[in-house]
Amino acid sequence: MTQRSVLIVDDDVKLVELLELYFQKDGFIVYTANDGLAALKTARDKQPDILVLDLMLPGMDGWDICRTLRRDSEVPILMLTARDEESDRLVGLEIGADDYVTKPFSPKEVVARAKAILRRTKRATVKTEPVRMGDVVIDLGQYQVTKGGQPVELTPTEFKILELLAANPGRVFSRLQIVEQIQGYSFEGYERTVDAHVKNLRRKIEDNPKEPVYIQTVYGVGYRMAGSQNE
Repeated sequence: MTQRSVLIVDDDVKLVELLELYFQKDGFIVYTANDGLAALKTARDKQPDILVLDLMLPGMDGWDICRTLRRDSEVPILMLTARDEESDRLVGLEIGADDYVTKPFSPKEVVARAKAILRRTKRATVKTEPVRMGDVVIDLGQYQVTKGGQPVELTPTEFKILELLAANPGRVFSRLQIVEQIQGYSFEGYERTVDAHVKNLRRKIEDNPKEPVYIQTVYGVGYRMAGSQNE
């Protein structure tokens, strides 16, 4: 099995050392950085399998790092934040992060979250027929989405949500069910962030995100996919 790698970014040196220890115990190759510019350079040079990223950093904050990486990279990003404001966490998810952990946290939880994200990024090993919805094509085998023939860049979490809904057209999933289906477990409160991921998906695949055709809201329940079919 190929050894996984992680880049841990935080200006708290002791916290980085603690997380490094836990990731190494779990078999990860660990890279570290304590400021934003060093983090961006290391991410591009080392191309880790996942990025554990603090938001409040000197030089360049986590939001800007996330935006910059998302221009040309699909590396999974797990945010670390000392802020307990839901709006801060949702902004992070909307600009391309896959999950978040609020400080203070257990290092074991951070490793568990990172591993869960990596499980979601695994490519399908069996050949499957693409799912087509209008001009949107979801190729599960190739882990690709196109709209009008043009590639659509999705984060791993966005892809898994789209995959789940498209594979079950017409079925309504609650937010909690979506979290449990794509992660295999649920942390308290995480289901609220599903809305941020769905907002991102609609922005990327809908002709008019404010009047979605594909990903429909069932008020008081959750979300469903309409009009998908295998061809």
